[in-house]
Amino acid sequence: MTFSVVARDADTGDLGIAVSSCILAVGRAVPAARPGVGVVAVQARSRRGLGATLLNGLAAGGTPEALVRRAAHSAEDADRQIAVLDVQGRVAADTGRGSFPVSGHEIGDGFSVQGNMLAGTEVLPAMAHAFTSATGSLPDRLLAALTAGQDAGGDLRGRQSAALLVVTGSPATEDDDGVVVDLRVDDSGDPVAQLRMLRNLQRAYDERDYEYLTLFAPEGARELYAALAASRRGDREAARQALAAMRSRPGWSGWLSAMAGDARLAAVSRLLD
Repeated sequence: MTFSVVARDADTGDLGIAVSSCILAVGRAVPAARPGVGVVAVQARSRRGLGATLLNGLAAGGTPEALVRRAAHSAEDADRQIAVLDVQGRVAADTGRGSFPVSGHEIGDGFSVQGNMLAGTEVLPAMAHAFTSATGSLPDRLLAALTAGQDAGGDLRGRQSAALLVVTGSPATEDDDGVVVDLRVDDSGDPVAQLRMLRNLQRAYDERDYEYLTLFAPEGARELYAALAASRRGDREAARQALAAMRSRPGWSGWLSAMAGDARLAAVSRLLD
């Protein structure tokens, strides 16, 4: 019913999972992650609390192999599938003997792909190849694998939801919760494509790509990013017009005044003074 990839980035130490399925809100059911500990995929008809149990086991010093073996031995339902990845990049997976056909998993260096009720046997090899061939950050490589799985047929029943979750390899602190990416598409005709769009939008926010945000941010905020983009490229008149349009909206003039100390807005705000 589901296909996923778990992996560790050897350069940054980040840990992540990408998953898609023909169920509502797969991001609520399958992925579990804890910064500085590991990432878990709990699929098919695995017990819902198993993800937390496996993460607790990793935090207590258990190895993925031992935890997967223990979970497989104690499972009451043979229709289950799990994958466990720890902060060192060690990974183990198990596909229950009763899991829905076509089902299976493939383990590589610091990653694993797994799926059940797949459209064909090509899905998992396509995902593994895409992940190992992709370049860029861990979220992008995870999405490359998920896209390849969808392109190879994905879930036999169709498509509905997808999720991408990446955490740091170091524990969370009061100043940083350790969550790098947490994106979900709960109900869509093409959830993997929608997830890629969300990833691009988050990248634009993180990298302050104001030109991109001028086009794809929520409509009510686009003039703000248009002003920032114009200021960055030195177009004073365009920045002035965008800010003037914002100040004409009810409530926005006060908000701009309150944000006067924001370094991003200070330069463009002075254009109206």
